[in-house]
Amino acid sequence: MEIRQLRCIVAVADEMHFGRAAMRLEMLPAALGRTVRQLEDGLGIEIFQRTTRAVTVTPEGRKLIKEARSLLTDLDAAEHRWRKLGRRAGQVLRLGAIDTAASGMVPGLLQAVHAALPDLKIQLVEDRSIKLIPRLLAGSLDLALVRPGLKPFHRRLTGHFLLSETSVVVLPEGHALAERGELTIQDLRDVPLIVPDRRSRPHSHDLVFSLFERAGLEPRIVQNADEKQTMMNMVAAGIGAAIVPRWWSGLVPRGVRIVQLETPQNAPSLRLPLHVVWPRDVRDPSRDAVVALLMSVCDDFAVGA
Repeated sequence: MEIRQLRCIVAVADEMHFGRAAMRLEMLPAALGRTVRQLEDGLGIEIFQRTTRAVTVTPEGRKLIKEARSLLTDLDAAEHRWRKLGRRAGQVLRLGAIDTAASGMVPGLLQAVHAALPDLKIQLVEDRSIKLIPRLLAGSLDLALVRPGLKPFHRRLTGHFLLSETSVVVLPEGHALAERGELTIQDLRDVPLIVPDRRSRPHSHDLVFSLFERAGLEPRIVQNADEKQTMMNMVAAGIGAAIVPRWWSGLVPRGVRIVQLETPQNAPSLRLPLHVVWPRDVRDPSRDAVVALLMSVCDDFAVGA
């Protein structure tokens, strides 16, 4: 019996629906179903009775879920106590950040932290939002700079909106549009495009389609890619162009040119939102001090975004 299995059955019992429980846990319904079945098989009991219309808890399941809630409450409290002791001893804050924030915002934030909180060390973890959110929920991160997903943040998290990032166009060197100072979506109507996969980068994916829809056009998609470096290398190889966050500009490889993209000022949906989030029920003065610093300087970062 594993802790993650207990969290899964408690979520299903709370929601009485595998789909909603999976959304709450930031996992796929099929993976949640497998996890519950593995626990049932391991214990030799049926926790839930499932039909196509409803989920009900068995008598054995009710007893197990009651014990699971008590265990998880004690575990979360113990983790909180030990993390506070560890923070006092080592003064380390674990910060997660998506790639654009890690390159565009974190260096300036670290400068501010070192000046205001010289005893606090920042341990940086760079990853995509869909990977950072579960780490926050699991307690392996204290704070994260992420984009919101396709649904609201998990109810165990809280945070603030920081800024909206604009986009640029990256083109292969030698492309007919590469020497232009600024491009419009109309200019890109016949240009082959590389776009991120929606499951891994939903905002960046949807932004491309929103920009073209607003212009009354259809994007010409030739390739999907998950990772920024893969996208950039495809552009450098001449496979197509890409519309990417502005803070990626410092990460382009040789053979790629950056051109500004005209974006309407009064259309926030055509920008990429960045939030700072953290566990709602965890008290942490060091984290709160870093959040206060971040909020005090985010307007400066917004100018360059």
